[in-house]
Amino acid sequence: MLTVKESTTFVGISELRTNMDEIVKKAREHKVVIEKRNTPVAALVSIEKYNEMEWMLDTFEDIALGYLSKEREKDSKPSDYITIEQAEKRLKK
Repeated sequence: MLTVKESTTFVGISELRTNMDEIVKKAREHKVVIEKRNTPVAALVSIEKYNEMEWMLDTFEDIALGYLSKEREKDSKPSDYITIEQAEKRLKK
C-alpha cells in the first residue's frame, strides 16, 4: 500500500483481498486507487464523496440540457411545440 500526498492511497488487488478492513477505513478518509499489475483499475471513495460526485454530475447534466433546450428553442418554429393543455387533451383521448 502506498499513500500519496495523504489524499490518495494505491493498493494492489491481492493486498485488497488480505487487508479489506484497513483499506475500507482508508477509503472513508480519502480515495483509494486499486491497481492490477501496477495499472489503476478501480477507485474506492467514501459514500459521502460518491453522493457528492453524483449530485455534481446530475447538476451539470441539468445545466447542459438547459443550454441545449435554449439552443433548440432559438432554431425552432412556434408550431414545433404544443402547450401543456394540448398535451393533456391528447393523452385523454
